[in-house]
Amino acid sequence: MPFVKVVKNKAYFKRYQVKYKRRREGKTDYRQRKRLIAQDKNKYNTPKYRFVVRFSNRYVTCQIVAAEVVGDKILAAATSKELPRYGLKCGLKNFAAAYCTGLLVARRLLQKLDLDEVYEGNTEPDGEIVKTEDGKKTYFVEELDDDKRPFRALLDVGVRTTTTGNRVFAALKGATDGGLDIPHSAKRFAGYDREAKEYDAEAMKDRIFGAHVSEYMEKLMDEDNAKYQQLFADYIKEGVEPDAMEELYTSVHEAIREDPSPAEKDEDFEVEDRESFKKTPKLTYEERKARLAAKKAEAEEDDEEEEDEEEAEEAEEEAAADEEAEEAEEAAPAAASDY
Repeated sequence: MPFVKVVKNKAYFKRYQVKYKRRREGKTDYRQRKRLIAQDKNKYNTPKYRFVVRFSNRYVTCQIVAAEVVGDKILAAATSKELPRYGLKCGLKNFAAAYCTGLLVARRLLQKLDLDEVYEGNTEPDGEIVKTEDGKKTYFVEELDDDKRPFRALLDVGVRTTTTGNRVFAALKGATDGGLDIPHSAKRFAGYDREAKEYDAEAMKDRIFGAHVSEYMEKLMDEDNAKYQQLFADYIKEGVEPDAMEELYTSVHEAIREDPSPAEKDEDFEVEDRESFKKTPKLTYEERKARLAAKKAEAEEDDEEEEDEEEAEEAEEEAAADEEAEEAEEAAPAAASDY
């Protein structure tokens, strides 16, 4: 195909449509979002819930969100920043921490909806996928209750690349083990072999309990102790040993199941410094008029000063010119007398 020059003429710019702000910023995939929130018309405004997983520089955030016309409504939320309350004080962004955060938001939501005793989920994580078929429908829970169906949500990964073994799917596994019904397969879980089309649940279980972290810790301890001291400084400070990693995460899972409710806010908190970041009060109409008049008066004074300075400079220039003329006249007769 020959080279074709793209002509951006008036017709092009006249028909150009600017993309949405969050698309320009690379924050929202609207093609994905439309398919996640579009609900069937015959379901009469029934909320369609999404299990949203996001990663910041330090923490994992999991939310249960429903889209409304006025904006997204968050039904429950949890971050790995809360995990120190359950005994996990370091490594708050890794695979195992993502699993714990997904488990926490699932148990918190079911407790809020009084479904925590009906759907307990998988109390002993083994990496296996649990399914239950009821007629033509498939539910990703162990058993169905006769009266209440499980809470269903769809995974929302945002703009993150869904590679095999991604931490997003650790949060998904934690939520499903916590009792939520989230449609998924093993194809993106850690331990899935694409060529052989086989899933190793034991590899997923090792990741859930931080076996990959403990192996790397032991490797660095033997090969490069200085690097071990640098990379795992927080683990050393908290006294976390490679051998005790599985016990640590087991205790965290148990603590989350015992009390998934959010921590109470400190009512005694008071702001001590109210002046440093105080917002400037809005001026009244009279104050604005007085401020404008002061600016005008200041500008007029500056103009008068500039005019006075210009007049003084002109007067000095005229005086200098007069002096030069007088000196020239005095010098002229003296020069004529010499001849």
